[in-house]
Amino acid sequence: MRPAEAQATSEFLSDLDCFPVSVAIAQRAGTLKCAAARRGKTLALADMLVASTALEHNCILLTDNRKDFPLPELTFHDLPPELP
Repeated sequence: MRPAEAQATSEFLSDLDCFPVSVAIAQRAGTLKCAAARRGKTLALADMLVASTALEHNCILLTDNRKDFPLPELTFHDLPPELP
């Protein structure tokens, strides 16, 4: 974030819901990461924590990097097309 973006960033973040990482979320993240490893895929623990939080709270995931979340049970929100 650049200094000129601080106000807009603060306003954006204040509109978001934040969820703590519970034991259930942490265990699910570990299970997802382990299952992927058994299939030969390395997934980041941070990404699996995000995915687990979304699943636990029935949230739609907004990301421009869907390849990091190869989980069919996740629901994604389509991003608008990039500006030229």
